[in-house]
Amino acid sequence: MATAEIESNRSLIRHLCDVMYNWKSPAVTETLGELLADDAVVHLGHPFGDLEGAEGWFSEALEPLAASMPDLERRTTILTSGSTEDGQHWVGCAGYYTGTFAESWLDIPPTNRQVALRFHEFFRVRSGEVAEIQALWDIPHLMMQANAWPMGPSLGREWQVPGPSTQDGLANNREPGRTAESYAVVRSMLADMSKHPAEPVEAMNLEKYWHPNCSWYGPSGIGTGRGIDGFRKVHQIPFLNALPDRAGTGGSHFWADGDYVAVTGWPNMTMTVSGDGWLGIAPPNTKITMRSLDFWRVEGDLIRENWVLVDLLDVWDQLGVNVLQRMKELPPRGS
Repeated sequence: MATAEIESNRSLIRHLCDVMYNWKSPAVTETLGELLADDAVVHLGHPFGDLEGAEGWFSEALEPLAASMPDLERRTTILTSGSTEDGQHWVGCAGYYTGTFAESWLDIPPTNRQVALRFHEFFRVRSGEVAEIQALWDIPHLMMQANAWPMGPSLGREWQVPGPSTQDGLANNREPGRTAESYAVVRSMLADMSKHPAEPVEAMNLEKYWHPNCSWYGPSGIGTGRGIDGFRKVHQIPFLNALPDRAGTGGSHFWADGDYVAVTGWPNMTMTVSGDGWLGIAPPNTKITMRSLDFWRVEGDLIRENWVLVDLLDVWDQLGVNVLQRMKELPPRGS
């Protein structure tokens, strides 16, 4: 894709980010109506599912969220734009919705304090319009802020995940040569990771790709791991033990933008929960799919930061557990 088209697509979504930062519902609905194609589909994580275009996304998801937080604003920390190997054009955003949680949302009890709802939202642009959205909101973290998380504790650090340490997540006109270098690092890393369990775990060559002080910012329910050892303890070892047959679905879309690399897919992995240790789940030998929207930041020739959101509520749902219903069974706060 030509640099001019990359920047044009970035500008489209940056405008939406700006409108949603200074949230006024009429302006948001007008902008969504202008931006999304008539046949656009919105894939939003559990419990929302697939929504029909701008009207569906606003009325079924955004408007109820805004009603629960009357001073809602959307803060974007990463904005990437690029093209995939199969010629699709994507823009990816990371950040968080924030405001005073004044009214219940999805039956999560309000806190009457400021909260943050982390998001990864990916937009496929076709001829100047958004044709598809794939988006995950970190609903478990909002439940934790409301002291209403009914599942097991995270192995990693739970906090408000930061934006890039370099503070350049919103930069324009990233250097094309750097884009190719970052892309090669991440794709090579993923290729080596897929060698296990057919080959010993050493075949993953983690030290070859990951900075010693890397930060792996996982979804709430898993948490953040610091350094290669922290990443392995918090996520990788439990994940590999429980899901040894994990594999891609072939539906992932990768692109790079300067130091940043992104991937989306709906779903992008399939696996069988056959071992113990992941999320505290007893292995039911159930085959599931997984939705994961990721960003990597490459520093030199090593990955320094990795933002990962996984639709964990959907994982639990596939295993027959309704987390939101279970949350409603918790005793009231302070009782």
